[in-house]
Amino acid sequence: MTTATPSPISPLDPTAATPLYRQIYDRFRDAIANGVLKPGDRIPSARALTKELGLARGTIDSAYSLLAAEGYIQARGQAGTIVAPDLKPRVPIASPRRPSDSKAGSTSFRPDSILPFQMGLPALDAFPRKVWARLGARCARAMQPSDMVHPPVYGVPQLRSQIAAYLQVSRGISCSPAQIFVTSGYRHTIELIAHALLKGGDRVWLENPGYPPTRELLGHMQITAVPVPVDQDGMVVADGIKLALRAHAAVVTPAHQSPLCVSLSLPRRWALLDWAVRSKAWIIEDDYDGEYRYVSRPLPALTSLDREGRVLYAGTFSKVLFPGIRLAYLVVPEALVERFEQISQAFTGGSPALTQAIVTAFIAEGHFARHIQKMRKLYAERRDATAAGLESVLGEHMQIDSQPGGMHLILRLQGKLSDRRLVARMRESGLYAEALTAWTIGRDEGSALLLNFTNIDSRKTAEGLAKRILALT
Repeated sequence: MTTATPSPISPLDPTAATPLYRQIYDRFRDAIANGVLKPGDRIPSARALTKELGLARGTIDSAYSLLAAEGYIQARGQAGTIVAPDLKPRVPIASPRRPSDSKAGSTSFRPDSILPFQMGLPALDAFPRKVWARLGARCARAMQPSDMVHPPVYGVPQLRSQIAAYLQVSRGISCSPAQIFVTSGYRHTIELIAHALLKGGDRVWLENPGYPPTRELLGHMQITAVPVPVDQDGMVVADGIKLALRAHAAVVTPAHQSPLCVSLSLPRRWALLDWAVRSKAWIIEDDYDGEYRYVSRPLPALTSLDREGRVLYAGTFSKVLFPGIRLAYLVVPEALVERFEQISQAFTGGSPALTQAIVTAFIAEGHFARHIQKMRKLYAERRDATAAGLESVLGEHMQIDSQPGGMHLILRLQGKLSDRRLVARMRESGLYAEALTAWTIGRDEGSALLLNFTNIDSRKTAEGLAKRILALT
C-alpha cells in the first residue's frame, strides 16, 4: 500500500519568467531525481495541490501531464497518483563527511544503532514488550481532551508520586512528589541544574575518568570542569579539595563509578558531604544504574545520607527500560523546589504525557520492580558468560577488571595496544566499544576497552565476537 507523501513544493515565484506549471514540474522532477520522492510514493492529487497552492486547476494539470508524459508519475484512479514504480532515480551525490561524523569514528554517546557491546543499552531482547504494548493501548484508549494539552513541565503528578514511592523503598531516599522533576534525559537534567544553580565561570568537580558528555555540556555553558582523580574507593575528595576548594558543585556516580564501576566508599561519602556543607556547594548524584549490583544488595544512594540539603539526585529510565523512552528524573532538596519550578517554567517543554502515563502504569502495577529483579539476575548471568567468552579467546592480550556491578566490562589491553585505534577498527567492523583514554583527562589510566554485556546472550556468542576483536589487534 502506498502512503501519501507531503508535498515537496517550495513556495513558487509568480514574478519569475518560468511559468508556474513549469516551476511545479521542475520541483517534482528534482525531488524524484534526488531521492526525496521514491518509486511508488504517493503524491498529492491535482485537486489537493490546487487548494494548497491557490492556483488554477489547469496549471496543476499541465504540470502533472508533463510529468506523466516523461514517465515520472502514474495516475492510479481512486488509488491516487504515484511516482512511477519502475523509475530508477539518480543516486544523489553525498556531501563529504568529516571523519568525526562517520559511524566508525563517531564519538556520539547516543548512537541510533544496536551493535555488539554497545554501551548504554539494556537487554532489549528481554524487555516485556507485550506488557508495554497492552498498557500503551489502554492508556491511549483512556485519553481525554484534557490529556492532549501541553504536558506539565514538572512531570505528570501520578508519575512523580510513583517515582517518590519507588525511591523511598529501593534507594532509601525520602522525598515528596513535589521534589521530583521529570526530564527528557540526563543531559536535560544537567542543563536544568546548571540553569538553576550555576553560572558561567563557576567550577565543578568531575570524576576522572568520567562520562565525557558531562564535561562537554558544562563547557558549552562556560562552566569550568575540574577533573578529580578516581581510585578503588571512588572520587578522591582530598584531591578535589586541593584542586578547587571553592568549586560550586561536584558530579559523582557513587553506586558504580562511570566508567570504572568502583563504589564510593562510606568515608569518602561523608567527606564529600562535609565539603559540600562547608563550601556551600552542590553534589549531583548520577545514579544511572545503581539497581544493578551483583555481589550484594544495591547500595543506598548518597542522597539518603544528606541531612543538609546539598545533594541533587539524578535518575533515569533509559538503563532500566530503554533509551528511546527519553525519560529521566531529578530529585532536588526541599528548599530548592521553588527555584526549580521557576527554571522549569522557563526552560522545559514537558515530556509526552502519554509516555509518562504508560510508565506510571508500569510502575504502579508492579511490572517495573519485577523487571529490575529479572534484569539483575539476567545481567549477572550475561556478565559471567561474556567475561568467560572473552577471556577464553583474548586472555593473552587483555585482562578483565573485577567489578561489583554495572552494565559493562573493562578490558585492560596488554602491551602497546592503543584502545582508541582498536575502537576505531571495531566500529568499522560493526562492533562497538568505548576507549577508556577518551574518558580520561591528563592522567595515564592505561588503554582499555569499555564493552557492554547486557545484549550478549551466551558465552558462545561472546567467544565469536572475541575472535573478531582478536583479528583486529
